[in-house]
Amino acid sequence: MKKSFQIGGAFVGLIVGAGFASGQEIMQYFTSFGLMGMMGAIVATVIFAFLGMTLAQLGSDLQTTSHKEGIYYIGGRYMGPVLDILVTLVLFGIGVVMFAGSGSTFQQMYGIHPGVGSIIMVTATILTLLLNAENIMKIVAMLTPYLMGIIFIILMYSFFTMDYSISELDVMAQNQTAATSNWLMGAVLYVSYNIAAGAAMLIVMGSTEKDRKIAGRGGILGGIMLGALIVLINTALFVKMDVVAGTDMPTLELAKQIHPVVGLCMSIILLGMMYNTAVGMLYIFTVRFMSPHRKLFKPTVMLIGLVGFAVSLVGFTTLVGKLYSTMGYLGFVLILAVVITWLRNHKIAS
Repeated sequence: MKKSFQIGGAFVGLIVGAGFASGQEIMQYFTSFGLMGMMGAIVATVIFAFLGMTLAQLGSDLQTTSHKEGIYYIGGRYMGPVLDILVTLVLFGIGVVMFAGSGSTFQQMYGIHPGVGSIIMVTATILTLLLNAENIMKIVAMLTPYLMGIIFIILMYSFFTMDYSISELDVMAQNQTAATSNWLMGAVLYVSYNIAAGAAMLIVMGSTEKDRKIAGRGGILGGIMLGALIVLINTALFVKMDVVAGTDMPTLELAKQIHPVVGLCMSIILLGMMYNTAVGMLYIFTVRFMSPHRKLFKPTVMLIGLVGFAVSLVGFTTLVGKLYSTMGYLGFVLILAVVITWLRNHKIAS
């Protein structure tokens, strides 16, 4: 069961980047649909759990150190190479976005120049990537319970200080900017958007466990934890809509209202989530081209980190705008391919 928790926690740590933990993505994909946003959160939980299970089991079956074999298995002879190239580019792109995002966060919260903030994150990421896969998974999973704890504190605060009725909050919520036209599409697109990045890491994490049932449980557990976080953050934002409406980092705003120390803890967790995501993405990106057992692996990690830092200087907002819409479309293709793979394997097994 311990290994299942490790896989599940690492899955959550990888997906929960700055946008998730800050509440901005939850606001756009769930809370902005009012009460129906909760239905979307439940749908997203089910899809995350199913995809987590399927991808982790696939990794366990294939026993590969790179996501390439898994992506080719899912996509087949013709779509495999296309999916491989796109997923690989997305992995690098998200890692770069985390570098840029950490620079912006250091500037906004601590008054540090964004370039210095990015260098700090790049250095931490490179040092972590010089460890082995098992250690990386443990480090990535480490912050997840702390995040869930502080989100729960924020939720309790929000409930006990709620100033408006449910119907009034529902109206306020629906006046916020939404990422899509309806709650169901918001839920599916949100999973799609994240699984484009998470699929590769899940396959590699699953390969660290030879028992496919344990790997599958880890994927399910990760999906359920992600869903629980979505529900908690969505509920906290909804009941305090009068406070968080229009803010860039809604959960941080609520944390600061509880106490400055809680706000500081939340800011540290936000940076930790960016770190988690950067480590996971760039590790999988690197092992796509270079086995972690080769002598050139460490120099390659350092080179990729420096290139990522250079690209991150383009700016956080610009990178997010260019990259994330592409991820959503890629995710739809991946989800369809994963479902077809699961049906095919299920049919063979029966």
